[in-house]
Order: sequence, then C-alpha cells, then structure tokens
Amino acid sequence: MEINKNKYSIIVPTYNERLNIALLVYLVFKHLRDVDFEIIVVDDGSPDGTQEVVKQLQQVYGEDRILLRARPRKLGLGTAYVHGLKHASGNFVVIMDADLSHHPKYLPSFIRKQLETGASIVTGTRYVKGGGVHGWNLMRKLTSRGANVLAQTLLWPGVSDLTGSFRLYRKSVLEDVISSCVSKGYVFQMEMIVRASRKCYHIEEVPITFVDRVYGSSKLGGSEIVEYLKGLAYLLVTT
Repeated sequence: MEINKNKYSIIVPTYNERLNIALLVYLVFKHLRDVDFEIIVVDDGSPDGTQEVVKQLQQVYGEDRILLRARPRKLGLGTAYVHGLKHASGNFVVIMDADLSHHPKYLPSFIRKQLETGASIVTGTRYVKGGGVHGWNLMRKLTSRGANVLAQTLLWPGVSDLTGSFRLYRKSVLEDVISSCVSKGYVFQMEMIVRASRKCYHIEEVPITFVDRVYGSSKLGGSEIVEYLKGLAYLLVTT
C-alpha cells in the first residue's frame, strides 16, 4: 500500500457485545498494522459488562487508540454514529458492527479502494461477485435480498447493497450526509447512502461476505422490518 497519511476513526456502536468486542479490536489491530486509526466504542448502557471489557482493552492498547464514549441507554443506531462522529479525530470514518458480522480483514480493501479512486464513500456489498452471506437461513436471505431489490427498484440509489452497514466515509461527507438524515435504527443506513447518492458523492463498492453474529442474539426483528418499509416509503417521497 502507498504511503497513507490519513487517519481513520472506526465507530463501533455496541449493546451487549461483551463476548465480541475484544476479538473485534484484536482483529482491527491485526489487519491495520501500518495505518493510523482509533476505535470509538459507543456503548448504549450495556448491562452485560461490555464497557468493563472496553476499559480493559484501553489498558492494553491505550486510551488514545480505544475511545469509550458511552451513553446511558439504548438511543438508536443513527444517533450512535452522530455521537461517535463528535469524538472522531480522523479525516476518514469507518462504521461497522461489533458482532463480527463485518470482518476487519476487509478494512485494507476499503482503504485501498478509496486511495485508488478518491471516493468519498466506500461501501461493502454482499450482492456482487466475491460478496455473500454466511450463516443465514434461506428465509432470512430471501428477506434481505427482497428488501434490497425493493429499495433498488423504487429508489435507484446507484449502489448494489443499500441495507449494509460496513462503510468508509470521508469525514466531511459523513457530516454532511448525516445532518440531512431523519431516520433512526436500521433504516438509517439506507437513508445515508441514498442521500449521498442524491448529493452526487463518489461512491465505490468492495465485495464482502457478511457472517451472522458469532455470540449473542440478533437485534433485528419484526418491528425493524416494519420500520424498514415505513422508511422506504419516506425516502421514496422525500428523495
């Protein structure tokens, strides 16, 4: 990789991720050996001891590399990114899940793609050659694929994976896009990429394999599917 003077702030929202966060942090350090980065953990008052584990990680890696920016309770995914962004010192920001469904091994590919293309956003996609999903049953795969195809058909966003949440942003672009978003929860990811597309930001894609969470339970349920459909309708009207 060419000499890279950028700094990357990796925002990781957590809720009950005690069993995953240490491995995630280890893997980030393993795969980003020659990169200037910080990991910002935004924990929403996890009762399982997630914050205690993060404090132990700070002792190992340093409080300048692992930032714990906790909130008192669950306040939503979108606001977690806003909160983390306030504390980001990098000129690029990565958003990724804490549950190891987004493997840190892809981070060098994101960074390389941005350096090669000058893109404002690099997003991981499950829906191109080289990408995929591991660990989902057929129904969940069909639901995810159907949701993505529906959004593609209605919104024409110019990216293949709307509902993914593993992305690299130029910080100034993320600040601009996030300020125009109103959605919360899982729809937030979709709104951000649609707004970015409408603002004509340069978006590139990297194929990734999404792996179902290793430890803990999924936070996606029926209410999130309803929110998704409502969010889709909103974006259809406002973009």
